Amino acid sequence: MRIVTFRKIQEFSEQHPEVKSALQDWYHKTSRAKWYSLSDMKNTFGTSDYAGNNRFVFNIKENHYRLVAIVIFASQKVYIRFLGTHAEYEKINCSSI
Repeated sequence: MRIVTFRKIQEFSEQHPEVKSALQDWYHKTSRAKWYSLSDMKNTFGTSDYAGNNRFVFNIKENHYRLVAIVIFASQKVYIRFLGTHAEYEKINCSSI
């Protein structure tokens, strides 16, 4: 997969250094993956979930953080739309960000 919005990971890691290694792990696993469906994604990240409108949710650092991304399986691209704490995630509508 090609992660188009890597800068969001960099910026979030600078603000929240405690999550940096978990985000690096997510990045490396995702960039090496070839996903063609949610089931492929779940083989890499068992707790990933579909949120509607091509948005998928990933638990980061034992569910303390959430990452929401648009995943386009056909073009093998990932666009990060949200990265935040679990509490911040509870306040958003994933399918519209």
